[in-house]
Amino acid sequence: MSPTPHSPHGIEGPGEVPGAQASPSRPAVRRRTVLATLAAAGLGGLGAVAAPRTASAVSALSGQGTSAAEPDFGPNVSVFGPDTSAEDIQAKVDSVFKKQEEAQFGEGRHAFLFKPGSYEADVNVGFFTQVAGLGLTPDDVKISGAVHAEADWFDGNATQNFWRCAEGLSVTPSGGKDRWAVSQAAPYRRMHVRGDLELDDGGWSSGGLMADTVVDGQVRSGSQQQWLSRNTEWGSWSGSNWNIVFVGAKNAPSGDGFPSPPYTTVEATPRLREKPYLYVGEDGGYQVFVPALREDSAGTSWSGGAPEGESLPVGDFHIAQPGESAGKLNSALADGKHLLLTPGVYELDEPLAVTKKNTVVLGLGLATLIPTSGNAVLRVADVDGVKLAGFLVDAGKENSPTLVEVGPKGADADHSSNPTSLHDVFIRIGGIGAAKSETSLVINSSHVMADHLWLWRADHGDGVGWDTNPADTGLIVNGDDVSAYGLFAEHYKKYQVIWNGERGRTYFFQNEMPYDPPNQDAWMNGDTRGFAAYKVGESVTDHQAFGLGSYCFFNVDESVVAERSFEVPRADGVKMHHMTSVSLGGTGTIEHVVNGTGGPANADSNVATVTAYP
Repeated sequence: MSPTPHSPHGIEGPGEVPGAQASPSRPAVRRRTVLATLAAAGLGGLGAVAAPRTASAVSALSGQGTSAAEPDFGPNVSVFGPDTSAEDIQAKVDSVFKKQEEAQFGEGRHAFLFKPGSYEADVNVGFFTQVAGLGLTPDDVKISGAVHAEADWFDGNATQNFWRCAEGLSVTPSGGKDRWAVSQAAPYRRMHVRGDLELDDGGWSSGGLMADTVVDGQVRSGSQQQWLSRNTEWGSWSGSNWNIVFVGAKNAPSGDGFPSPPYTTVEATPRLREKPYLYVGEDGGYQVFVPALREDSAGTSWSGGAPEGESLPVGDFHIAQPGESAGKLNSALADGKHLLLTPGVYELDEPLAVTKKNTVVLGLGLATLIPTSGNAVLRVADVDGVKLAGFLVDAGKENSPTLVEVGPKGADADHSSNPTSLHDVFIRIGGIGAAKSETSLVINSSHVMADHLWLWRADHGDGVGWDTNPADTGLIVNGDDVSAYGLFAEHYKKYQVIWNGERGRTYFFQNEMPYDPPNQDAWMNGDTRGFAAYKVGESVTDHQAFGLGSYCFFNVDESVVAERSFEVPRADGVKMHHMTSVSLGGTGTIEHVVNGTGGPANADSNVATVTAYP
């Protein structure tokens, strides 16, 4: 994703688009303010050299059991309790952040888990780091200080602040405001901010997702090029650039004025369950909470009291450790176990096979799955109620025709009463080295709900090039009644998304076309110049999408043209709402926004919009 509205990674240029707002403070200054405020309150010592730890503190930090009920989450999970000293907590989070601040393509994976209680900490969240509360609701875990994402490592430019998450915490920020300056694959879930929240860091930012979250004060989006807020509550919202979407968000701005401002507002979330999460019950035992389905919901699942759902004891899970074979994980699944993937990288020589209904596969610390033999990473049978959440899939060196498949080809079961759901599932082709996969994700089952996907053919890092990390398509949907809330798909060589199922619904779509077609002849779809970002199958009669953005930056050959961003059939039930095409810095052309309507977006006019089609 590009760091500015006019150029891709690594090129500065904040403040050039109307609506972008500069952040008032830089990260180093802000951190000193946090520490000074805590010290003045008698909570000093954060960030200082830690004193020798007691045995109990070492146990809490390492995640090794403090009692018979304490599971072994491995060396990359740090479990903090109210009796863990502030100095020890700060020393641990600072040590991990130092390693992870710039480790965009590294192998480190980490999770910080806070048991119910009150804490003082400044938690700066780096790459491949999860910070989560172990309470049933966010208000069970209270942090005074900050839980924040900054872009100091990239001169305030947050467009590469990927792969991190904060969830299940109540934060009282020092100075009255916190910051979550991120782009893709950096969810902010089940949070309660007792103050204001900023979503940029002075440079450009290109996120993101906020879900099931309360902000007591104002959310300021600043330079965010696009953003989805779902089932949120806040005092007020400020800011806009290209594609800002609100679904089931209380006190959201109106979308009636699109494209000025570029807001899309859907009053209620039609149907969705929230992401499953780990928590500690009143008896001290660990459980995984699986939220219930909600229909026509607005606001959070928890601010009115305990959320509805089911608690699964952690004993029902196989707690996987990096290095375990696919065979061992599949044996656990076949025995009826759920999977809890502890942080790390898992090399799999066969797909994980989810064959039993209601199975939960939950990752901690962005656990990462890699195929070793051109195989798929995960296949789900056509069964009810599977939940996939919180992990990253990396393509391997050998071509995998498909990386993740939900339902086999021809799946036709009715899952309307208990649908499968995907939450914070991210797929990457390249970046850590040469990699291949034709299609990242195929959904054949019906009624599937996707809650935040980022499907990414890498445009920077190692192993990046037109023939080095080939990947045709991010998502193919063949199932009926599938919905997507927060669909990000970028840089694939053909269609980014192909939607063949009936009655599909998408709420927020973000895309960049491939940067690197070597010339127009190399990027043709028959007689058509290039491939649309989002294609609805020609036979589909019912499909709707709300708040869609598609951008081009053809930096290898600026004369390359994409004929359109969105390609849909003419049918009474096919309706597209609020579409935006952007030529980043005028580097390349998108001729039309949807079919032959709207545009162009090019060097003369960077942004083109269509409010409704047809």
